[in-house]
Amino acid sequence: MTSQTPAEPVTSAQDASKNKPQNGPQNGQYPGNLFVVAAPSGAGKSSLVKALLELDTGVQLTVSHTTRAPRGQEKHGREYFFISNEEFDAMVAADAFIEWANVHGNRYGTAKKAVQDRIAQGADVVLEIDFQGAMQIKRVFANAVLIFILPPSLEELRARLERRGEDRPDVIDLRMGNARVEMAQAENFDYLIINEVFERAVFDLKSVVHAQRLRYVAQRRARAATFEALGIQS
Repeated sequence: MTSQTPAEPVTSAQDASKNKPQNGPQNGQYPGNLFVVAAPSGAGKSSLVKALLELDTGVQLTVSHTTRAPRGQEKHGREYFFISNEEFDAMVAADAFIEWANVHGNRYGTAKKAVQDRIAQGADVVLEIDFQGAMQIKRVFANAVLIFILPPSLEELRARLERRGEDRPDVIDLRMGNARVEMAQAENFDYLIINEVFERAVFDLKSVVHAQRLRYVAQRRARAATFEALGIQS
């Protein structure tokens, strides 16, 4: 069994305009950057994002909602908002998610307003979601930066899942099958980071964030007075 995309996406390109905050520019450009980090289970996505947040206080994490049970030391409102299936259904009905997907038998969703408000205020926001959600986000936020985390090998990915000690062997087999499906979508992402040496992968992730901030449109927003003084027109 592999994870399934919802029959009808929560949002689509045609819905993008209604998802923009009232104070957002008409061309869809937001003051802040939106980084979307996805990976197969066990590739180290959560650890990398946590390290990024510790190193770069200019990046904010938007916490997703999920129907799965907390693992280990996870806390409500920190790693995820843990909600019931009924609560999730109500949020879907209220069009409260930018994206949502069924992953390994549990549902995950990203709240629309939390993301829109932060990037409209100029914050750099990172979302830690699955590849299904990443594709949906890109349809709504065309300028979102998609980053995919890869393991160095399938053997190492399985070893990491086994060392984690949270899943039965049959669940690990399911996750490995899903990982193959997800990694086949890697070409749809803007950046690929292979998490073989953790410190190097953290450096690569931070470098992607820094590079986006140096792009012309970002510099034009952040240093408008300097651009004007230099006679550089937008």
